[in-house]
Amino acid sequence: VQLQASGGGLVQAGDSLRLSCAASGSISINNVVGWYRQAPGKQRELVARILTEGVTNYAGSVKGRFTISRDNAKNTVYLQMNSLKPEDTAVYYCNVASPIRTYWGQGTLVTVSS
Repeated sequence: VQLQASGGGLVQAGDSLRLSCAASGSISINNVVGWYRQAPGKQRELVARILTEGVTNYAGSVKGRFTISRDNAKNTVYLQMNSLKPEDTAVYYCNVASPIRTYWGQGTLVTVSS
């Protein structure tokens, strides 16, 4: 039972990355799913999430640049990140909040150089 995040890396400002979070075991992404990030010395913050009815929420700092989506058939959540900025540098975590419990992925590091 796990969430496996991948897709992070080192990119330059203006580049794009797509993060993936594959759920396995009894975890279903047909719940509230989201991406959070934590930069060095800062608290973890919500980046984007999809509610069960499909409504999406984004942090103001990423709105218009990031897109969250999910593929129920693959039980995978994605975060498409465009026009990346140095301030987007952080460890990104996926999250699934079911009615029973909340699951966290292990995190994937995104580093954006200027």
